[in-house]
Amino acid sequence: MAGPGVEILDLVGPLQVFARASEMHATENPGSPPIYSMEVATVSSRPSLIANCGLRIIADMTFREVRGKIDTLLVAGGDAIEQNEINSDAVRWLKRISPRIRRVGSVCTGAMLLARAGLLDGRRATTHWNWCQTLMKRAPRARVDSDPIFVRDENIYTSAGVTAGMDLALALVEEDYGSRLALQVARNLVLYLRRPGGQSQFSAALSLQLTDRKPLRELETWVLGNLHKPLTVPLLAQRVAMSPRNFARVFTKEMKTTPAKFVERLRVEAARRRLEESHNSMEMIADECGFGNVNSMRNVFQRTLKIAPGQYRRHFRHLKHSAQKKSN
Repeated sequence: MAGPGVEILDLVGPLQVFARASEMHATENPGSPPIYSMEVATVSSRPSLIANCGLRIIADMTFREVRGKIDTLLVAGGDAIEQNEINSDAVRWLKRISPRIRRVGSVCTGAMLLARAGLLDGRRATTHWNWCQTLMKRAPRARVDSDPIFVRDENIYTSAGVTAGMDLALALVEEDYGSRLALQVARNLVLYLRRPGGQSQFSAALSLQLTDRKPLRELETWVLGNLHKPLTVPLLAQRVAMSPRNFARVFTKEMKTTPAKFVERLRVEAARRRLEESHNSMEMIADECGFGNVNSMRNVFQRTLKIAPGQYRRHFRHLKHSAQKKSN
């Protein structure tokens, strides 16, 4: 579902994920019915709308013309939704029809429309990092988290900015048909099934790419490949041909954090990914990620994530197991 001034990737990104999943499933299962049938509806009175990039889109229908059962409804973000310029009839329609839909979600600032319809009340939600404060004001009864790529609270799904809608769509495909198909789609579209850094909108590696200093940007690749080493300031400074004192000063100024805290974040992100995707022992993960021992890794996890590594792994596998059961 989209409104005037829609962010084009909010709309076509998830649409392409579901379309490709259907194509790939049909290729492996000739003659089987399509697993997804997608339609685009507008929240305005006319099916024609112009995206915020200037592209004219002709939707399949307006919200008033929607008929039949809806399994999944995703609301794309965009100018009209952000500026609260959506017709109140569309808001009432969404509020009325949502209890009959298996799952309702939003991409980027599409969460603003869910908020206006009261669908986020009492729920955890996210949106584009730049709009989280606005969402808090428009949905005061929601628990807005600015960090995750996407959030699921029962049957309500919200995602972060723009391309995060594709992450959400991949998660829905995995929930419906298992990780094998979701991974095939991700590979075909050259996407991560799960981004490095877990579900964070701002991973440590991504923040390092924001600096204008090329030596600091290139340091990321080396650090990620050497997390098991004692990554001291002198060693990092040597990699970028700077004195330890100057490196620490420049790094802190550019990154708004110290080298030690930055390395710790990278280690936590790497450990989270291994806990999610591997069966390696806690001892092996602690060693690979440079924590030294399990106790040290546990202390860092408790301080930064408020959860122990073992609990994190059990929680993630519980969510994955639940999703697999639903897809069977």
